[in-house]
Amino acid sequence: MSNNFTKASFLLQVQPDEAELLELAKDASDMLENHDDDALGRREAFDGLGPAFAAAFPPTDDDPFGSFLALFDDAGFPIFSCRIDVDDTPGEAGKIQVFFHGDQVSVDAVALLIFAACKSALPCGFEYALDCDRLRPGEFGGGYAAITATGVSFGNSARQLERALERSQEEGVDGFVLTTRHPEYGLSFWNNDTGFGRLRDATVFTEAEAATFDKPIAADEPEWLAMPAPLT
Repeated sequence: MSNNFTKASFLLQVQPDEAELLELAKDASDMLENHDDDALGRREAFDGLGPAFAAAFPPTDDDPFGSFLALFDDAGFPIFSCRIDVDDTPGEAGKIQVFFHGDQVSVDAVALLIFAACKSALPCGFEYALDCDRLRPGEFGGGYAAITATGVSFGNSARQLERALERSQEEGVDGFVLTTRHPEYGLSFWNNDTGFGRLRDATVFTEAEAATFDKPIAADEPEWLAMPAPLT
């Protein structure tokens, strides 16, 4: 018998209205966890959270809490599984400090909540640890949630380890870019939207995509280059 944990502890600086929205999200989570109201009572509960909550999490046709419940993997279990402590004292630039912490954190739900409610804090992110109270093989690890204006992405140490080992065995694990040599500018890199240009804008292809891609005609025959491993 053993117990597993998903631990996280991090601070976020947000605007006062965003801090209030986090408090409302906590209230909504508690309300939905503890009560199974009828349709009318559910609507009244939603309306009682006010216009700021409704703007961030608009009602859907099926359920006034539909957008809010979309934060969770299981809509029947709508809890963040962590403390969200708001410091009411304004700090630098009038921002409010929020402390997220817990040992069974719903990583996806917390990240999506921050994306929806804390636009002034973006880009931001947090790490989490996978822990176990017994030294069982394979029970330890961790990962991160990266939250930007365009959305939320996740990574984990198991996949990073796997890719590190793959890189020692084969080329192109991190993808390929298509290059050509310009007589004036040197190496140029293909971008599906704008053609050849800067490396920073290059489209990265998987091995399978590269194998079937119809290379554009260029003065210098385009060639594939394997992407280097990312910095660690």
